[in-house]
Amino acid sequence: MNIERHSLAKELPEFKDRIHDLKLSDGHFSRLFKDYHEVDNEVIRIEDGVEHSSDEYLESLKKKRLWLKDQLYQILKSAD
Repeated sequence: MNIERHSLAKELPEFKDRIHDLKLSDGHFSRLFKDYHEVDNEVIRIEDGVEHSSDEYLESLKKKRLWLKDQLYQILKSAD
């Protein structure tokens, strides 16, 4: 099965350069970015069948991924 990754640069292409800059210059953004990608990778592994989990756990990961994306988006918008 080919599961689509939710890379932040792919999800928010208009902020690609800003994402790169903030990863290097903002420790808080960098930590959230790292957490986002770790959660996304775990979701992908579960959806691909590499790891097994309950539906509830998978849903909680997806909600966390969305929350992290929202936090990152707010930082990106305010970095203007």
